[in-house]
Amino acid sequence: MEFAWAESREAFEAASQWFVSTAAETRDRWQVPALGEWDVRALVGHTSRALLTVEAYLSKPAERVEVESPSHYYRGARSMVDGAAVAQRGRDAGHALGSDPTASVAEIAERVVRLVQSCTGDELLTTIAGGMRLGDYLPTRTFELAIHTCDLAAVLGLPLAVPTAASHQTMQILADLAADDPRAGAVMSALTGRGPLPGDFSVI
Repeated sequence: MEFAWAESREAFEAASQWFVSTAAETRDRWQVPALGEWDVRALVGHTSRALLTVEAYLSKPAERVEVESPSHYYRGARSMVDGAAVAQRGRDAGHALGSDPTASVAEIAERVVRLVQSCTGDELLTTIAGGMRLGDYLPTRTFELAIHTCDLAAVLGLPLAVPTAASHQTMQILADLAADDPRAGAVMSALTGRGPLPGDFSVI
C-alpha cells in the first residue's frame, strides 16, 4: 500500500487537529480512568507521542529503506512491543505535558505539523521497526492519532467523529492488516452485518 504525500499530509494534519480539539475538552478530567491502566493524562501523553516520534525520528536519518509500508511497520513492530514499557512511556509522556496539558498538546501539534509541511515525504528516518521513508511512516502516526483520539473521545463522552481524510487512511491500514489475518473471513462477515467479531479480536 502506498499513499500520495499530499494525501498523507492532509490526513495527518486533520488527525492532529482532531486530537488537539478533543484534548481541549478534557478540562479537569485528567485523572479519570481511560484505557487499560492509563488515566486520561497518560492516554493523552501516549497519543502525543504519535506527533513527537515524527520529530524525533527525523532527527535520526536512516541509510536505507528497511520497512516499505505502514502495514509492514505494524507487522514488524508486533514482536517488539513491551506492554509494560509502552504503558510507562505513556505515563511519562503525560507527566511531561506539565501543568497545562491542553496547551502543551496544541504546541506540539503546531510544531510537528509545521515540520511535516516543510518535508517532501522522501526523507529517510529511523523507526523502531527500521529505516522508512517519511511518506510511509506518517500514515502510521495518523493511524495512532485517529485510534487513540477515538479512545479519548469515548472516555469524555464525545462523538467518535474521525476526520474523513484520517479515517480513510486508518481504515486502509486496518484493511491491509486484516486481509493477511487468518480470521479475515470473520472480519468480512462482521463488516457486512453477518456476525460479531470475538471480543479480543485485533489486527495489531
